[in-house]
Amino acid sequence: MQYINAYESPLGQITLLSDDDFLLGLWFSDQAYFGAGYDLTLATKKVSQPIDLANQWLDAYFAGQRPNPASVPLKPEVTPFRERVLSVLKTIDYGSTMTYKAISDDLQPNTAIKANKARSVGNAVGHNPISLIIPCHRVMGSDGSLTGYAGGIERKRKLLAMESK
Repeated sequence: MQYINAYESPLGQITLLSDDDFLLGLWFSDQAYFGAGYDLTLATKKVSQPIDLANQWLDAYFAGQRPNPASVPLKPEVTPFRERVLSVLKTIDYGSTMTYKAISDDLQPNTAIKANKARSVGNAVGHNPISLIIPCHRVMGSDGSLTGYAGGIERKRKLLAMESK
């Protein structure tokens, strides 16, 4: 069974989706790829344990703290390539950023001449079904520009500013 609930954040409403054991999705209500292909109309409105843990994480995050992402059990349902990209995203600390190209290079650790997979990485980052906790907003263009955030560039700017304090 899947559960859905809303969280009112300072940057807009967030929709949370879980099953009994894991958080499956966390989306700003107006972001691209909202729902990640789930039929949200089939989910029961309830604060499940994973949603409650995510709410606590979000409360701490928006209070300016740096909550541990591991405190929320996550289960993003993505392709193996996207899972590898999300694993790299999880390593980006609060207040830090990483470029799409750097992620591409990290995915090819034993390759002397690395292929530039920045576009594929960008696609995977943009389709991250658990934003904020898996920090896709910390990814930048190779020139340092704020590119490609499914939640919107202005929201990305605010999140990065909030984390740099």
